[in-house]
Amino acid sequence: MRGANSSIAPEANGGVWPILASLAISVPMLLAFNLPPSSTFLNQAAALIGWGAWLLLLAGAQSPARAPRSGGLTALQAALALLLAAALVSPLWADLPWSLSLSSAALIGAAALAAQTAASVSRGGSALPAFRAFCIGMVVAGVLSSVVGIVQVFIPALADGNLIARSYIEGRAVGNMRQPNHLSSLLLWAIVAAVWLGEARVVKRWGSTLLALLFVFVVVLSASRTGALSMGLLMVWGVLDKRLSRHARWLLVLAPLAYAAFWYGTGVWADATQHVFGGETRFSGKGDISSSRYGIWANTLALIRMHPWAGVGFGEFNFAWTLTPFPGRPVAFFDHTHNIVLQFLVELGIPLGLLVTGLLIWALWMALRGALRPIPAGAATGDTLLRPAAFLMVLLILLHSLLEYPLWYAYYLLPAAFAFGLCLVEPAVAPPPPLTAAVPARRLRPLVVASLLLVMGGLASLADYSRVVVIFAPAEGAPPLAERIARGRNSVFFSHHADYAAATTAERPGNVMPAFLGAPHYLLDARLLQAWAKALDESGDTEHARYIAQRLREFKNDQSADFFAPCAAPPKAGKALPFQCVAPVREFGYEDFR
Repeated sequence: MRGANSSIAPEANGGVWPILASLAISVPMLLAFNLPPSSTFLNQAAALIGWGAWLLLLAGAQSPARAPRSGGLTALQAALALLLAAALVSPLWADLPWSLSLSSAALIGAAALAAQTAASVSRGGSALPAFRAFCIGMVVAGVLSSVVGIVQVFIPALADGNLIARSYIEGRAVGNMRQPNHLSSLLLWAIVAAVWLGEARVVKRWGSTLLALLFVFVVVLSASRTGALSMGLLMVWGVLDKRLSRHARWLLVLAPLAYAAFWYGTGVWADATQHVFGGETRFSGKGDISSSRYGIWANTLALIRMHPWAGVGFGEFNFAWTLTPFPGRPVAFFDHTHNIVLQFLVELGIPLGLLVTGLLIWALWMALRGALRPIPAGAATGDTLLRPAAFLMVLLILLHSLLEYPLWYAYYLLPAAFAFGLCLVEPAVAPPPPLTAAVPARRLRPLVVASLLLVMGGLASLADYSRVVVIFAPAEGAPPLAERIARGRNSVFFSHHADYAAATTAERPGNVMPAFLGAPHYLLDARLLQAWAKALDESGDTEHARYIAQRLREFKNDQSADFFAPCAAPPKAGKALPFQCVAPVREFGYEDFR
């Protein structure tokens, strides 16, 4: 495959592609350092910049060709287009702040770009070197994240919080993403990548075996239930795919047994050394077995029944759920349903939610058909197993998405979209003929320009984010808080953070009522609910204030104890009870607070 003005084949650039792919995948997942108010922003910005550069390299190396045609790819892009439209319409219909709308739209657009570039690469004959680089990057990220996880469990004193994140759960590996399920999904992808690299003879089979066992071990250390379930998918691949070598099939089939053996061995070590193994508590029945998740699912189904046709609005689940009475709600302030299908149905409504879900299922079905389709005789093993391996990566992240929301993070969304795109277009086995002339810009540029915009957008987001960082982490000599908040409100993507700061730091919240137009649509938590209730009461809207206080009481959150403390004191003669101690006379809906 040759680029527009180059006679260099992708194989000749074999050192560049894996390096850039490794950086694009690894850096976002290994960056422990972050700046408030977000604990993941730098990871996401790194993903947008790194993946933009990687996609730019891939797009620039392709010969001119018609856009790949595939029913599955069309279905995937149609689903993403509907989600993009919903994100852009939500500020007009549901009062979602434009900062949140544009942030979501940027991620959805980046996913569409990753899928389209992967499909074009596959159709153009570069699928094999691109997937090889992708898998190398995934293994590099897996190895380095495994080191982080091992340190977090066995040598936690070395976790400084900047180079290696501290685990917030004793005895569990959380990686530098600070989330055990996220670490687990990365390592499961790395297992698939290691197996494929072994089958494609990129690494020795004994090397792929050692890598896979390392990743299984650290999945155990994460104590992720999603990871445990996913071992079954690895086994299914090994049982059903006869194109795998005997070595690889046995490795995959025995993965659950290796998981069990590592689990037992880690438990024995913990008992012998008086250390904590987080998995024992998590699976012993002494810990929470997803009661909160079951609770949020039940609440979500109730919301769907209340708003079946148009939903509550894209990005508005937290707002609608928090302001709807649910006496038995979980204690935590959920901003997601922890199930991608329920998220679509509750936010988009049943008709549009089912349409988006149906399009994704159709794309998944077409990807499965492609993964099962025989490759022409004479194709290399790597070619034969490329689509099955990519398809399994998609399945693994979709399983995770039924229990959490990894695809709301750029460092999972973009690799998943790339793998999905590879699944949906038949790879060209034979390379295309060499170019004899430069390609007109109009024939080449859409993917290149889009990739360049992704890089520039990621860099611009860093500058934009600095406008709100100074609010929460001011440098010495920084201007007063009010001035910093005013500057933060000029942020394109993060102004909602400035609104939150204004609302929760004001001595008299009623004086900053405009802040409550945006902040509650980002995340309603105990601090913001208290401030909002006080602001409404100070503004003379006591009934709405009492309603919000009542919703806050349902959470039974420790942060609201002082707010409700006066309600437990004996009433004083001649003095009215504070507003938060009195139930509202009338009921409201979340729509009344837009």
